Amino acid sequence: MPELPEVETYVRALKPLLLGKTVLKAEVRWPRTIAAPDAARFTDLVRKRRFSSFGRRGKYMLLGLDSGETLIVHLRMTGELRLLPPAQPGAGATPTHVDKHTHVLFDLDTNEQLRFRDTRKFGRIWLIEDSATVIGNLGPEPLGEDFVPQTLAQSLAGRRASIKSLLLNQAVLAGVGNIYADESLFRAGIDPRRAGGSLTLDEIKRLYLALRDVLLAGIEAQGSSVQSYAPPTGAKGGFQEQFQVFRRSGQPCFTCGTPVSRTVLSQRSTHFCPACQS
Repeated sequence: MPELPEVETYVRALKPLLLGKTVLKAEVRWPRTIAAPDAARFTDLVRKRRFSSFGRRGKYMLLGLDSGETLIVHLRMTGELRLLPPAQPGAGATPTHVDKHTHVLFDLDTNEQLRFRDTRKFGRIWLIEDSATVIGNLGPEPLGEDFVPQTLAQSLAGRRASIKSLLLNQAVLAGVGNIYADESLFRAGIDPRRAGGSLTLDEIKRLYLALRDVLLAGIEAQGSSVQSYAPPTGAKGGFQEQFQVFRRSGQPCFTCGTPVSRTVLSQRSTHFCPACQS
């Protein structure tokens, strides 16, 4: 599932591709992709709207329209947005075949087409006046200016759930998922199974710095391409080349040589070094 670095990469890539362009019409081929409003209302409201701003909150893309509404996109596991160029002369009526996994199509005033494709059908799109109705319950942004170690300490105080589970809880911290939680906990030297409330202030400070470092490194590498994820440009992300523990179970730790362990926390595979993380 795309996490904060992958979604940030998407938003940065889409801005120069879509800014100022207008949706002439939209077609919804699988109505459940549209979370709100209903699909028929969605196609009516998005027509003749121009893309005017681009942002992110947690794992959600926020594509602002000149109407004041926001097109919110959550890719979930396999969703992707692709901008197709105009059809070339003699290439047929459509630029590219629309397969069964393409669920929403936007025709733009530049004769291009923006497509939302999702093989697992878990991705969702909203067209909302007040984005808080969708993202209002998210926790703080780990790269936000107002996110400081004390913020993280307050979120963890008294919590008995494992620190890994808490990092995955989007109401505790927005945007962190399985990959970047495992990698951050390794950098901080913290066992993912420990109760969140058991962390000392020094450990919380280490985790705070590790989270920011790992997320920024992920953005710099344009995300992690471990399954189907690829940025809108089509080039794969590169952060998977920097993994220290994620999906390395049984392989030697790069720091101490101890085999990386795997367990399951909150129904998610969790990877850690039993020697380096305590």
